Amino acid sequence: MIAIVDYGAGNIFSVKNALDYLGIDGKLTADAEEIRKADEIILPGVGAFPWAMKMLNESELTDVIREQSRVKPFLGICLGMQLIFEKGYEFEETEGLGLIKGSVQKIERTDLSVPHMGWNGLIFNKECPILKGVSENEYVYFVHSYAAVCNENDVAAYCDYGGKVTALVYDGKFVYGSQFHPEKSGAAGLKILKNFAALAE
Repeated sequence: MIAIVDYGAGNIFSVKNALDYLGIDGKLTADAEEIRKADEIILPGVGAFPWAMKMLNESELTDVIREQSRVKPFLGICLGMQLIFEKGYEFEETEGLGLIKGSVQKIERTDLSVPHMGWNGLIFNKECPILKGVSENEYVYFVHSYAAVCNENDVAAYCDYGGKVTALVYDGKFVYGSQFHPEKSGAAGLKILKNFAALAE
């Protein structure tokens, strides 16, 4: 079973619906023990970094996420991906989960509009299990104004938006982060979710 962390930051039902479509057992939960018992964890999210961390802390799920992401597959999606880094700078400096070293900073592009919204192609940077069967330059769906700035070794894929923008991260162990929405990214996104679910098999 995949635990979809329900901490009040939205986007949970579209993830659950995508898993249902794929025939994958996913459960919305805010219960720490259910997260501990799950085979895998997905942390979705839309909105602002400080508000989301506040909601996560108030839900008393921060510690269990840090603990369980060391021992089982974990996927952060969109804002959920941003929260896995050490700090975010949206509105104010805010401590993140610190699962991967790096920070989340505003996309600075003088020639392109922000937010980065719409379809963009993936450019692969390193081998990543959840990209199995996905072709380079396949298009996925983004909606974000802030992006991860991190070690190149943790970037599995990026996209070109007036420069490199981190699209998918992987720590080489259990932690994955998708800046785009796989549940809204057609066939490529569904492959990624299916690959993630298969990690626990």
